[in-house]
Amino acid sequence: MSLTDSFAQRAIAYYLSLNVPDNLPTGVSAMNPYADPTVQDIVRQFYTKFYSDNRPRVYILGINPGRFGAGVTGLSFTTPQNLARYCGIPNDLAPTPELSSRFIYKVIEAFGGVEAFYGRFFLSSLYPLALVKDGKNYNFYDDKATTNILWPVMIEGLHQQQTFGCDRHIAICLGRKNEGFLHKLNEQEAFFERIVSVDHPRYILQYKSKAIEQYVDTYLQVLTDAINL
Repeated sequence: MSLTDSFAQRAIAYYLSLNVPDNLPTGVSAMNPYADPTVQDIVRQFYTKFYSDNRPRVYILGINPGRFGAGVTGLSFTTPQNLARYCGIPNDLAPTPELSSRFIYKVIEAFGGVEAFYGRFFLSSLYPLALVKDGKNYNFYDDKATTNILWPVMIEGLHQQQTFGCDRHIAICLGRKNEGFLHKLNEQEAFFERIVSVDHPRYILQYKSKAIEQYVDTYLQVLTDAINL
């Protein structure tokens, strides 16, 4: 199989073609790490390492990236330090605090490690770029104007992402509020046959930190059920 026919190459081409929208509401901005040659190289390394095949993956979809995870590395829920520690991809990016990344990599390790996890799953978001307002993370659904502007972009983006190699039987949604928007998108476009939802990693670490191991077990059950459909 030629690499040009792989999940990896399709994903790389998609991410490296992303552009920042020029019509966001006043005060809301998007971060495009993919314009940075360092991040471009990281994206190529990551997808080539874990996705150089045509196996379908179950998609796990968040809201939009945080400024300290994919907003820096270009990889969903992955900080520079976790990229090096777990994925074996050294980098010179400054370490960043990202609660969601800490939890996701606990789940990945519990599932069997990065090779096992990324061999079956693809982590992404409904909107692929980090959004910021007043120097803080912002969600695409935090105001109606932003939601409306990004809605067609999300539709087009999800259609493109499905071409990488998507198992359309099921999608896993991260976040209860995100769930409503993914269901609406799915009703409109029929992306997936079924959607299951779990609490968002940031919510878990911020508000339910004493029950982290229980949440890890919940995630593992959802992941196992998804690949056994």
